[in-house]
Amino acid sequence: MRFLLNWLLASISIAIATFIVPGIAPFGPTDAWLSFAFVGLFLGLVNSLVKPLVTVISLPVTFLTLGVFQLVVNSFMLELASWLSVNLLGSGISISGFWSAFVGAIIVSIMCSILGVATKDA
Repeated sequence: MRFLLNWLLASISIAIATFIVPGIAPFGPTDAWLSFAFVGLFLGLVNSLVKPLVTVISLPVTFLTLGVFQLVVNSFMLELASWLSVNLLGSGISISGFWSAFVGAIIVSIMCSILGVATKDA
């Protein structure tokens, strides 16, 4: 049940980032909400499977930048989730460049944290 809640929160966060960041847009033949759900699903999978490995590999750079490099890792995870959803399911979000992914990842992280605190009792 917690997985479904996290998936829903990630999808809502991605939708909010899509409406705020100009370089991110829904992509594919399906409705926008379904595109957000696909990316939210892949973002959850990428964050649980790939991100820990990338975080460990990039630990020296993260230490040197006092943790700022973790924002770059988050933006690459959002890019990877978008790429996987578009190429495997044919629907997702289109990210125009690194800076759009960077700002989008910041917004998704902030919104997931806020929504996670709001639903902590659930």
